[in-house]
Amino acid sequence: MQFSVVLAASTAASGPSGSSDFLRQYLTVAIFMGAAVVMVGAMLGLGRLLRPTRPQAQKYIAYESGVDPVGMGWSQSQIRYYVFALLFVMFDVEAVFIFPWATRLEAMGSYGLVEMLVFIVILVLGLVYAWRKGVLRWV
Repeated sequence: MQFSVVLAASTAASGPSGSSDFLRQYLTVAIFMGAAVVMVGAMLGLGRLLRPTRPQAQKYIAYESGVDPVGMGWSQSQIRYYVFALLFVMFDVEAVFIFPWATRLEAMGSYGLVEMLVFIVILVLGLVYAWRKGVLRWV
């Protein structure tokens, strides 16, 4: 009962065209999204029709940095490269968080300084842990 009263009051307050204006805004977005999908499909289709197709066996071999492939095209990478890349991303994200903090340090005062010190200490602990585990050794 209460819900229907609230619903009736909200529709009466917004008027009969209130919900239609709301839906009209979504219709505009839907029309633009549809136009974008049609344009992308048209461009891909046009490219497929106009491009030359001359299949050759050499086009289908693996190509790596200008060197002809030797052996199989698949090889297993060592996990240390993955972990090294994760550490790089972690400290890269740290830099992304530190730059805006450094520009607004005066406005945040000592609270901002303490919070950033806690953040940096946690990251340094992660770096020390990775160092002691030997993850940072490349060979």
